[in-house]
Amino acid sequence: MSETNRFHQVANDALVMISENLNPGAKLALVIYTPGEPELDIVLKDGGLDVDEVLNTLRRRGGLSLDGDNVYKHGICDVIAGAMAAGKQNNNPPPDGHWGHEFWNIGRAEGALQEELVYVLRLVRKELDACQRVIHYAGGFTPAYANDAQAAIKVADTALEKIPA
Repeated sequence: MSETNRFHQVANDALVMISENLNPGAKLALVIYTPGEPELDIVLKDGGLDVDEVLNTLRRRGGLSLDGDNVYKHGICDVIAGAMAAGKQNNNPPPDGHWGHEFWNIGRAEGALQEELVYVLRLVRKELDACQRVIHYAGGFTPAYANDAQAAIKVADTALEKIPA
């Protein structure tokens, strides 16, 4: 019997003895890890164990806080940021029922609002420019109005240059 198999047998026997002394309904899990060597990780668990409850227990009793730094939380945050970015661009929605859909919808709403504001800005810029042309061809009205309108058109043009047509 290999060393790993002997360990599994001893650990299993120990878990059986411990589980006989647990409160009714309590579940048992044993996690052994070797930092930097995930291939050596061992997880032994009772049948019917709820992994989410194990994580909740670690959060409550084991110092696993939302403020801590770990790869799992970074992965979740990356999925959230990606879902929001994809939603903003209105592409690659998560599958139906996926928890990331909520974040995709947030991004989609922001993208739709941006599209609407860009449309309005382009429309206002076009109409303001048309008014300026009429004023110019008619011989002009108030110079201050013309100057302020030209400045507003330049501000609109600067903003619109940042957005693909």
